[in-house]
Amino acid sequence: MTVKYGKFELPTKIKIDEANKSETFARFIAEPFERGFGHTVGNALRRIMLTALEAPSIISIKIEGVPHEYTAIEGVIEDMTHIILNLKGTLLRKIPLVENKDTRAPTIISQDLDVTQDMLDTGGGQFVVKFKHIMGESNFEMINPDHHIFTITKPMRKRIDLKIAIGRGYVPSERHELPDKVVDEIVIDSAFSPVRLVNYFVENTRVGQDTDFDRLILEVTTDGRVSPQEALTFATQIGILHLKIFDELKFQEISFDKEEIEYDTDRDQILSKLGLRINEIELSVRSTNCLAQANINTIAELVVMPESEMLKFRNFGKKSLNEIKAKLEEMHLHLGMDLSRFGINRDNVREIVDEYLKEKAGKES
Repeated sequence: MTVKYGKFELPTKIKIDEANKSETFARFIAEPFERGFGHTVGNALRRIMLTALEAPSIISIKIEGVPHEYTAIEGVIEDMTHIILNLKGTLLRKIPLVENKDTRAPTIISQDLDVTQDMLDTGGGQFVVKFKHIMGESNFEMINPDHHIFTITKPMRKRIDLKIAIGRGYVPSERHELPDKVVDEIVIDSAFSPVRLVNYFVENTRVGQDTDFDRLILEVTTDGRVSPQEALTFATQIGILHLKIFDELKFQEISFDKEEIEYDTDRDQILSKLGLRINEIELSVRSTNCLAQANINTIAELVVMPESEMLKFRNFGKKSLNEIKAKLEEMHLHLGMDLSRFGINRDNVREIVDEYLKEKAGKES
């Protein structure tokens, strides 16, 4: 037996704020949600991203001639304790694929560090060992290869072995399980979590005449070992995985109402907005002139443009962009719209709008 439930308002597309996007930061906007679901979804995704994502990290180091972490190394300014602290700041990227076997097994990276007198003379009597100097060839990508590890003041040659594993969360050294641990291998604490900060905000948004629906804004900052888009993608799939077990308790199935809209009516409604000329909406003179210089004459030509391209226009800045976005939002439109449902794309947008306006003028006459 299927139980009939009413329609739930759900986002149809996740928007990314292209103006503020970077390799380690992104702002995601999803709307509309039913009232309260913005907090439900936002908090769940935030907690998953901060605690459950995986990334590689160094779990141990072995330096030739160094017996333990509470020792000094002749010819090195930093003691072993400081070197370990510096190692904790290194960042490696690798996304293990299913096709690769033993993706969970630790990887050993060995490198012979050879510092000569000429290298010391070039550096004014010192040679700064960076992360890239102790990482041999591997399948890992160094996010911060110039990260400082230690400083050498006399010629030396030492073999350095790093052990790298993929995990999640923060794992102290005593919790690392290393069955093949060798003599003089120093196990260190590891911060596997690649997400540094997740903020979410819930605002009111409009659906028809109702203004009490939720708009969810997620701001994700990572350390570069995963991108913000990857972090949100992985967190979503982890959340679905944990909810699947409860789906097995499905004693009765729910069927949800869906809003049925006639295609022609829907098309007329959207084209009535898209056919408006730029000078018919209340924009500042600066924004209007910028759009005119970019040869954008109608709302249709405007909404098919992504934010990233808008900022390339001459004399067009973020202030004008925010003004246009706010005006489009009042019309329930946005930049970068996908109008393929109505047969509209960037190549034929002017032709479609011109045909609609001619047809509309003919009906009115």
